[in-house]
Amino acid sequence: MLKRLLQILALALPAALATASNAEVDYLSFATDDEANSTEIFSKASPSVVFVTNTALRRNFFSLDVQEIPQGAGTGFIWDKSGLVVTNFHVIAGAHKVIVTLQDRSEHSAEIIGLAPEKDLAVLRMVDPPDGLVTLPMGDSSELTVGRKVLAIGNPFGLDTTLTTGIVSALGREIQAPDNRRIRGVIQTDAAINPGNSGGPLLNSLGQLVGVNTAIYSPSGASAGIGFAIPVNTVKEVVPQLISYGRILRPVIGVELASDRWVQRYRIEGLPVVHVYPGLPAARAGMAGAYRGQRGEVILGDIITAIDGQPIRSNSDYYDALEGLSPGDTVTLSCRRGDKEKSYRIEVIESQ
Repeated sequence: MLKRLLQILALALPAALATASNAEVDYLSFATDDEANSTEIFSKASPSVVFVTNTALRRNFFSLDVQEIPQGAGTGFIWDKSGLVVTNFHVIAGAHKVIVTLQDRSEHSAEIIGLAPEKDLAVLRMVDPPDGLVTLPMGDSSELTVGRKVLAIGNPFGLDTTLTTGIVSALGREIQAPDNRRIRGVIQTDAAINPGNSGGPLLNSLGQLVGVNTAIYSPSGASAGIGFAIPVNTVKEVVPQLISYGRILRPVIGVELASDRWVQRYRIEGLPVVHVYPGLPAARAGMAGAYRGQRGEVILGDIITAIDGQPIRSNSDYYDALEGLSPGDTVTLSCRRGDKEKSYRIEVIESQ
């Protein structure tokens, strides 16, 4: 009897396994198109996503020994196969040492080659990059519309390569950069973005890079369904400059401006010129900076109130007005000096 039972089981087991296998195939075949799309994008894009950690030097209060202290962590992605990595500026700000961890968990030292705090972007280079690095296809953020599907890949709270999905909630948002400037044209998404996601890619349903995740809005510090990403079209303009020059090259006119805090403290309407550099366009046009009077008091020179008709109330307003101009372009500065209104036509030059 037992022998007969074993024979029956031997015959039935392969059929049962085949049925289970077919059931699994059937189950997978019933996955929605959206699930299949998300799975495919994550599979292709995740090898391009890296974990970025940095350490800073600190002196021990008691022993006075200098030690390396973990300072921050975030996400980045491979820019090209030579080992360039793009991340957020705030992820590696003040770093003494930066480590890039790939999907295979291999760790690689990296050096900082370019910083743009005004756009919260940074470029790293792995010192000894491995072969076979995978890059992300570039998208066009100008083609995004509210409601389009987006996917965020990152390392939230230090967890390995995590995927979240959502939609574009809004376009053209503004957020504050680490240097207190405004970053305009930012993408808002409800894809969950948590600490550690910063610097990671935001992808569209084609698997193309459309943004760099940079911030969340949340009273608790965790995702509340409001995340922000820097548009890829901005990234494509900034990163080549960081690679070539280590910073963003912007047109200048040759002036030093008062800080926003000083302007707010003294309730000045406009942006005072503190110093005019000799030999540069502003000086040649006749602009004047602040100076001290006979009693040591500060006497203001020109106060910029508008550039090409665009009101100027802060440093962000000033830089936004010049952004996008090329050396050789001419702007009209409306200024106030004392009780007189002045206007200057000035040719911008490339920053040195």
